[in-house]
Amino acid sequence: MTNPTPEMPGTSPEISPEGAASQAPTIGYEQAREELAEVVRKLESGGVPLADSMALWERGEKLAAICQQWLDGAKAKIDAARAQSAQ
Repeated sequence: MTNPTPEMPGTSPEISPEGAASQAPTIGYEQAREELAEVVRKLESGGVPLADSMALWERGEKLAAICQQWLDGAKAKIDAARAQSAQ
């Protein structure tokens, strides 16, 4: 399994195309989390047309996947460090 956390995340605000779950994220965790919070705020505020709501939901799903990749990568590094120190 490859490490989903890149050594140096890209600075592009764009997210990897379809299949992002199998690719390294192109934005940092904090940026993705902040944008995801904004998407949720917009969706919860209501009054957004259906087409816009769907686009926001899709963006939110991609952002959530990126956040999960970063968290999974961090957990893998911690687990590896613990395993190495236990030897």
